[in-house]
Amino acid sequence: MNTENNCGIIIKCLGGLYTVETPDGLYECKARGVFRSKGISPCTGDKVQIKDNVIYDVFPRKNHIIRPPLANLDLLVFVVSTVSPAPNFLLIDKFIAVAEYKGITPAVVITKTDLGESTEIRKIYSSIGIDVIEVSYNDENTIDAVRNLIKGKISAFTGNSGAGKSTLLNAVDSSLNIPTGEISRKLGRGRHTTRHAELYKLAEGGYIADTPGFSTFETNRYDIIRKEEIAGCFREFSKAEGECRFRDCAHICEKGCVIIDAVRRGEISESRHASYCTMYDEAKKLKEWEIK
Repeated sequence: MNTENNCGIIIKCLGGLYTVETPDGLYECKARGVFRSKGISPCTGDKVQIKDNVIYDVFPRKNHIIRPPLANLDLLVFVVSTVSPAPNFLLIDKFIAVAEYKGITPAVVITKTDLGESTEIRKIYSSIGIDVIEVSYNDENTIDAVRNLIKGKISAFTGNSGAGKSTLLNAVDSSLNIPTGEISRKLGRGRHTTRHAELYKLAEGGYIADTPGFSTFETNRYDIIRKEEIAGCFREFSKAEGECRFRDCAHICEKGCVIIDAVRRGEISESRHASYCTMYDEAKKLKEWEIK
């Protein structure tokens, strides 16, 4: 079939073949060789134009993460459990920083609320304007809240292994049919295969991207953030940062720093500032060749 002027979205990339979903159906396509010479590598989430099963144009992206390669994400949902595993605030803050850096809306969904306390998690992140949903599988309204959050969007769910992503996604959309405790079979194929990514269509509209679970999180898994850019990834810093009397202040331990003063007054959470300090220190250690 001639697919001239047919536009769609790449939902899967594997072995040099791209599955493109269009209003007319799915097409297995190859990419034009000219893309390589221009330094363009089509990836899952890209909006493209195809003709005769060849990708002829890749439209501008609004964002892009490196591994797994995904473009045009609307939402990154961090799934955090109250217990088993316990919340890792540094992990959450690194995730949120990457989302902020890439212009992707972050959200937090709390699982296992019947087994542990979720108040602290909710308080820290809702206070800075991030959507926080506490899920109870005995309350369908909480599942509906997650459905409404991701409806019509390109979303990725991520977080520690064992936080309950598969259970949550099955509750949100049973057509995904993910074996409990085994998210890798359908929404990601394990920690060693992050070079590939796939989008799965939701029954109520939108897509879920595979993002394998992980026990640790390195910011440069998604992108490199320079030390001087990290403060801009903490939205609560922005209100005070412009008032800091020190030019190029690191906001780590400087006496009189408005950020540190805000932490002492309880206006910025201690855990968020501690995460910022850790990320700043890690970024300082990056070599120039790692940043480029």
